[in-house]
Amino acid sequence: MPEGWIWDGGRPCVDLLNTLRDRMSGGRETLWTPADLSAWLEEAGLLEGVRGDAGPLEDGGVEAGPARTPTSARATERDLLSARELRAAVDTAAFAVIEERPVPEGVVATINASASAVSMAPSLALDARGRPVLTRNPSAAVPTALAEIAVDAIGLLTDGELTRLRVCAADDCGVRFLDRSPARNRQWCSMRRCGNRTKARRHYARGRD
Repeated sequence: MPEGWIWDGGRPCVDLLNTLRDRMSGGRETLWTPADLSAWLEEAGLLEGVRGDAGPLEDGGVEAGPARTPTSARATERDLLSARELRAAVDTAAFAVIEERPVPEGVVATINASASAVSMAPSLALDARGRPVLTRNPSAAVPTALAEIAVDAIGLLTDGELTRLRVCAADDCGVRFLDRSPARNRQWCSMRRCGNRTKARRHYARGRD
């Protein structure tokens, strides 16, 4: 896993936003290649149900493929571009709504295009014991995963949870997260990663005064 992937967003679409790290200092890309995107989607659990090449069983069923992502489910350069475009669109739309600014029409079009790119309907197959298992078409696995993220973003942008979207208070971070604390006063993307470091820095600064 490339250094920089974090899972503190609270929703898949917010986790996607955080694949662009260190926004406060110019930004650091973590999705450099199609292989990075495939690995991130797999780590996020968005390629679950994708089977490799399946073989017929004696009773006519289909044996589920291995857990690893099959070659036909790996991201392409086009998928990588789509993921980055979706990420930028969701971030722009979310903060436009929060700041009570109009959302650009082109941003809406990008999110809708991702959401409607493919059918997200799963299908059933039978495993080696004849039990039903969820499967997805490997050839559409990555566009389907991106469509799921876009649909999640549409939900975020239109339900009350958007009011919980925060940016980490650390000056050099920029990670987005949903504040689900009871008092809605969470400041850090992670106390371990940013909270303790910032508090230590402030304590050091006070000691020098």
